[in-house]
Amino acid sequence: MRLGALDMLVWLWAVPALALLAVMGIVRSRALFARFAERVVWNSIAGEISLTRRVVKWALSLAALALVVIALAQPQWNPKPREIRRLGRDVCFVIDVSRSMLAEDLAPNRLERAKLWVRDVMRQVKGDRIAIVAFAGNAIVTCPLTHDYGYAMTALEEVSPASVSRGGTLIGDAVRIAANQVFDPKEASFKDVILITDGEDHESFPVEAAKAAGEQGVRIIAIGIGDENEGRPIPFTDDSGRRRYVEYQGQRVMSKLDADTLREMARVSNGGVYFNVATGDIELDRVYKDLITSAEQREFSSDSAVQYEEKFQIFLGLALGLLVTERLISEKRRG
Repeated sequence: MRLGALDMLVWLWAVPALALLAVMGIVRSRALFARFAERVVWNSIAGEISLTRRVVKWALSLAALALVVIALAQPQWNPKPREIRRLGRDVCFVIDVSRSMLAEDLAPNRLERAKLWVRDVMRQVKGDRIAIVAFAGNAIVTCPLTHDYGYAMTALEEVSPASVSRGGTLIGDAVRIAANQVFDPKEASFKDVILITDGEDHESFPVEAAKAAGEQGVRIIAIGIGDENEGRPIPFTDDSGRRRYVEYQGQRVMSKLDADTLREMARVSNGGVYFNVATGDIELDRVYKDLITSAEQREFSSDSAVQYEEKFQIFLGLALGLLVTERLISEKRRG
């Protein structure tokens, strides 16, 4: 036998404390009543109350309290060996950190909204190994595949345009990094890339990269964000602290969502899906649950452990029985 919450037994101190209060209460009440009534009347009235019955009622109540405390301590016995298997998939979040992701058609900007969605997913992940790749003009693995979700969350918070050394947007290179460096190319399946970007690519052949990744068993779930029609300017802060916008040959650069490229990338990958979020919102945690958590999983590891049966309900049942019995007992003497 063992107790799952041994610290709960500290509340057993309440049982003797209440017993002492009960004794003091009985003694005090009898003393006060004796002072109030004459001896003849006192003997007549007090004779109708059984001190033994009163003590029994208190004892039953205190025993019920003790049983409730023991139940809260989670008594367990009857140990049985059990095999614990860790199942899941390998998931890599590929996040665009180029300057175009600073456009503010999603509040506060595209990049911060993307990080918010990924953060929601990480709070619900169980069993899967997750990784993070940040990319712009080059790609870098900021978090390798791990079950340490706290570490992954810290890596996510640090993702920014400063995470990479070159500007631009090379989506194809980021997909290749995920397929060949994050994932095991020899593993045939159980691999997902969640790509979050505005889709503007600078000739990195992203569709070809997605197709090659698909042949390695990688499924791409592409999230397209940004204004698809008019586009939005790209803000930045200059050396003097002034807010300005990116320009090219005297014209303000307008960043648009390239949905066609992302849609094609998802199509040629291994059962990929494209979500055209644009300037709207997406419950990425729900998408994750529907597409990844419910998908076929592989076994990462297995271990043996001993599982005990919970028996707290026995003590709760006994406590209830004692309380019912206490209510059925009258303090008056028979006859």
